[in-house]
Amino acid sequence: MKKIQKVWFALVSLLVVVSLIGCGPKATAPVEQPTAVVVQPTAVVAQPTATVDPTACNLDAPSTPVVINMIGWSFPITDFYASELEKCNQVENLTVNTQQLDSASAHEQMRLGLGGGGKAPWAIIHNTAQDVAEFASAGWLYPLDDLVEKYWTEYKLDDIPEAAWTAVTYEGHIYGVPWDANTIMMFYNMDLFAKYNITPPTTYDEVIAACKILKNEPSLSVPFTMNLHAGWAWEIEFFNFIGSFGGKYFNPDNTPAFNSPEGVAALTKMKEVVDACMGPQGLTYSIDDSEIGMENGTIGFVNIWASRAANMDNPEKSNFVGRIGFAPAAAPNPAGKLGGPSYYDAYCIPANPDVDPDLVFRVIMEATDFQSQLEASQLGIIVRTSVAAAGGGGSRYLGAVNETLAKGVGAPPSNPALPLMIAALGNWLPLVGTGEKTPAEALQAAADEYLAQATQQGFVK
Repeated sequence: MKKIQKVWFALVSLLVVVSLIGCGPKATAPVEQPTAVVVQPTAVVAQPTATVDPTACNLDAPSTPVVINMIGWSFPITDFYASELEKCNQVENLTVNTQQLDSASAHEQMRLGLGGGGKAPWAIIHNTAQDVAEFASAGWLYPLDDLVEKYWTEYKLDDIPEAAWTAVTYEGHIYGVPWDANTIMMFYNMDLFAKYNITPPTTYDEVIAACKILKNEPSLSVPFTMNLHAGWAWEIEFFNFIGSFGGKYFNPDNTPAFNSPEGVAALTKMKEVVDACMGPQGLTYSIDDSEIGMENGTIGFVNIWASRAANMDNPEKSNFVGRIGFAPAAAPNPAGKLGGPSYYDAYCIPANPDVDPDLVFRVIMEATDFQSQLEASQLGIIVRTSVAAAGGGGSRYLGAVNETLAKGVGAPPSNPALPLMIAALGNWLPLVGTGEKTPAEALQAAADEYLAQATQQGFVK
């Protein structure tokens, strides 16, 4: 890629020299981030010729009206990026519509809309790195390699770390533009922890000990929650726990590896936490319920997505502004990794967009450039490395986030069979919480279901 960039830069420099002596096209003004002259884009979008406003959508009007529809899911930083996409509505002949649902509904709509073939109903879709493996393997995503190469210098895409690009790469092709990292970590009520002299737990044995103390606090509905209200939520936490115990999901031949002693130990520990901290009531708490419980003081501490942390200091949402503390995820296995994953969010383009992908890509670039991520750094974990150097990312929870990402269980496997495994685990793990299955029984049942489906679909020979 760097070699291509150098050749491209040399060609652009030659054009600039020619233009200066009046024998070539008129030179254009540089865009916000670049260090070189901007390359002339395709005919669909004319290059801006005025001084760039870093807070605006710096695209000239398409020659004919264009509508770009986007679908994603809502939490503070994704809502911010949706508003950044909508800034391109200020460009004549360009309309950007964003639809922010809950995660499960958004994924359901995307699978229905993309799985039917034909033109995609959206030009931009919000995916995680795990979605990329599923959607790209199904042929639903547009490869972005050429566009990333083309705009690498103009939008300083080398500012995004290699690990983030790798996360949205499948079988050697880039399918997304990463703009956010996420993990699961601990939020706690600082007043209650001080009242009972509780130190933020570093292991789940310490979580259980803290729950025994807080069970006597009359202001609390439940002492602690982690998100186990649905099958898919059990699977996410199980991934965190089995990783801490040194287990894994897949064998090299795609057969299940989670029905192992490590898997049983992980699920057994999850059941211990449920019994000591949550009970039947806590098992009904969704992510939203856990967030609200921290904001209104009815839960003592939670294990929840870092992307919810910004709302803890939002006076329109929280009664405990400045009084919710943040800590790294606890370790399910005291000798193992922290129980927090590494996730990346990205914008992708469907395989059959109804809009020129070059224009769509540049709209994404305008919404995720340096200035946008500098503002977004107060709401979540951004990916551009220059933002931290510029003083961004000063949130109270960033230290806990970074420690969890560094010492946690990492990203789920990039395997197109993963959705089948997630579905099987989601069908059986909740039965451990209700006492209907032992950990070993539930894991074996999930392994049998996954193996049958994976064999039928050709993932297991």
